[in-house]
Amino acid sequence: MKISFIRPAMMGGKAGDAMEPRVFGILAALTPAGVECVLHDERVAPVPLDEPTDLAALTVDTFSARRAYQLAVEYHRRGVPVVMGGPHPTLLPEEALCFASSVVIGDAEGAWPKVVEDAQAGRLQRRYENRFPSLADSRVDRRLFGARDYCPIALVEFGRGCPHACDFCSVHAVYGSGIRQRPVADVVAELAGLDGRHVLFTDDNLLGGARAVGELLAALRSLRRRWSCQASLEVATDARTLEAMAASGCVAVTVGFESLVPENLEQMNKAWNTRHGRFADLVARFRDHGIMVYGMFIFGYDYDTPDVFHRTVEFAVEAKLFLASFGPLAPTPGTGLYERLRQEKRLVHPRWWLDPRYRYGDALFHPRQMTAEQLAEGCYRARMQFNSVGNTLRRALDWRANAGSPAKLGVYVAGNLIARREIGRKQGQPLGTGEPLETVFGELPACD
Repeated sequence: MKISFIRPAMMGGKAGDAMEPRVFGILAALTPAGVECVLHDERVAPVPLDEPTDLAALTVDTFSARRAYQLAVEYHRRGVPVVMGGPHPTLLPEEALCFASSVVIGDAEGAWPKVVEDAQAGRLQRRYENRFPSLADSRVDRRLFGARDYCPIALVEFGRGCPHACDFCSVHAVYGSGIRQRPVADVVAELAGLDGRHVLFTDDNLLGGARAVGELLAALRSLRRRWSCQASLEVATDARTLEAMAASGCVAVTVGFESLVPENLEQMNKAWNTRHGRFADLVARFRDHGIMVYGMFIFGYDYDTPDVFHRTVEFAVEAKLFLASFGPLAPTPGTGLYERLRQEKRLVHPRWWLDPRYRYGDALFHPRQMTAEQLAEGCYRARMQFNSVGNTLRRALDWRANAGSPAKLGVYVAGNLIARREIGRKQGQPLGTGEPLETVFGELPACD
């Protein structure tokens, strides 16, 4: 038997920021011996649809759903069954089942061996569900990735989930507020087997679960690896943790500031973001320990006015953020935000992720205090201003973090070059390709 793992691209063109799709390494490790596994990542090379295979397995997020469904139709035309997993099919299984032979709801561990067994026997079930399996035996077979043109970064996972419940976040919608962690010894063994690449922890909040975090940081220090992660601002209030992060090789953290407007943070259920002090002071604490900060901002909550874009970029430049994202708020199906905007009839396109009229960067709903056009234009302008040559140089003049060492300066330069290129590549592009979207198994469920 041969299984083709497919990573669909969000849009056309080769991605400059593609990283190895760790989930398929996990699936490959779970696949029984004797089954051939191949990977086709459309972000870096076209999918060879006519290559013989017995099963196509796709991972799907909301922004790649349209393209995933288009690929599924092509495989069905060739007589190949299709199984889909990932956050989007988990949150909208009825939609995914209009295109897939089977869907995996939740995580792959515990479900995938049964999927393969049933596929070999020709009796695939429509649904497989195993939402919160233990991660104690989670492994990655990196041989699957080969020598593809990925960013030179190794993705490693310590745990899944986040203790917070932000209303826009699909992580909370999928996992709730719990965190499951791998044994530290397993993570250390995986790290020890890697080459010298920079390590990026994929955890949505690496330091959000107190259990075993200290043990992990101590182990990282002994391994002498450079690493980055996602973390919440509250980490900056703990000097001991910051010192342990810096001593263990932490180069950068990604932080969800989301908004400079307190009322917005209250509305999105993230008011705790302001309980630990001023944003600028918290960023300075990271930088004082030589840790660069990648800030994430979203626009469009009800208390945003047209001047919010300039104020936010001004803060991001003054705080000398390493990188920053400025995006229109994306109401992901399955989240509290999506349901609220749907009930208020403020969505521009209720099923926007499949709508051929949608273009990357468009506003997806009607904001309270500006037009949808102002929201889209303001986000694009914020990206361009933050990433201008002048502001990139200003942010680089940071001897504590961004230019704290030749290695960090190299990361800073590479990251900013990629960010500038990807802004131009993605803006205004449709999701998937231009072909009409046809269902395979029945009509799409109502979504209004």
